[in-house]
Amino acid sequence: MRTALVIGTGLIGTSAALALASRGVTVHLADHDQAQARTAAALGAGTDEPPEGVVDLCVVAVPPAHVAAQLADAMRAGTARAYLDVASVKGGPRRELEALGLDLTSYIGTHPMSGRERSGPLAATADLFEGRPWVLTPTRDTDTEVLNIALELVALCRAVPVVMDADAHDRAVALVSHMPHLVSTMVAARLENAEESAVRLCGQGIRDVTRIAGSDPQMWIDILSANPGPVADLLSAVAGDLEETVRSLRSLQSADDAKRHEGAEGVEAMLRRGNAGQARVPGKHGAAPAAYEIVAVLISDQPGELARIFADAGAAGVNVEDVRIEHATGQQAGFVQLMVQPAAAPKLAASLRERGWAMRQ
Repeated sequence: MRTALVIGTGLIGTSAALALASRGVTVHLADHDQAQARTAAALGAGTDEPPEGVVDLCVVAVPPAHVAAQLADAMRAGTARAYLDVASVKGGPRRELEALGLDLTSYIGTHPMSGRERSGPLAATADLFEGRPWVLTPTRDTDTEVLNIALELVALCRAVPVVMDADAHDRAVALVSHMPHLVSTMVAARLENAEESAVRLCGQGIRDVTRIAGSDPQMWIDILSANPGPVADLLSAVAGDLEETVRSLRSLQSADDAKRHEGAEGVEAMLRRGNAGQARVPGKHGAAPAAYEIVAVLISDQPGELARIFADAGAAGVNVEDVRIEHATGQQAGFVQLMVQPAAAPKLAASLRERGWAMRQ
């Protein structure tokens, strides 16, 4: 791949363009908002000048509702040898293109499973897709050369290719992305009019649950409008679980011992189902989830403190598998939770104490 045209210079389009440009591909940028395309170009994502001839690849990175129209215009103009989109839904756009009577041998639907709470070119990074799954949805009609170009794009972005059926992909992202976003949003909405004294008690749990609720509403309207059926089906199932849990909690309020026992069993059953589901979330590098031991270290909110603690962990000969930061309320400090293999936890804790770090017991 020597040349590419990226149509749509938001977070995903600009990030892909940055990755391609950094690896020697000549990238042309187009957007209905010329100022946004110029911003992406100024960031080093390519040039906002149109290509002079046919490019190797046209990447359409616009909201799902506009994908088919943009692809149709580009294909009818003979813009590229291969065409793909990066929308978060796959079945709908392909059916729209089929209805327009286009030859789809040069097209493949794709979806990089990566993003951020922020949108727009200024949020883009060349390493956004690194190590992340990038779904490809070829059909029997997809030309082999087109599939190879798409695979080259994935490789240049240092992502991991995953081949799926388009409709299976849409059901999957409804489960692991779209429905969780709405649930996170509904939990966050409970905080909107809550008393300030209650909100000040927010800890890491509520931060984890509501983190993705800070995303751009308009972007999510576009996404959900393209995949409403599967998301509604999942939310309906969640609503059934909520109703059952509410009944169990009401039973726990009862003066009747039998009802309280029944309520406790109902709540426990739901919690155990949650345990079982959470255990299926892939762990590090996509492997089976591992049980790590947490070594919690008190850290001040000052430059260089994180680097120092990681250096001290390295000096102890312990590999930190994952890390989280729990911020203290009203203090310029917090706890760094270093997740390590269980056998390494005592060694790491002892070494950090020797180096002057305060540990949470």
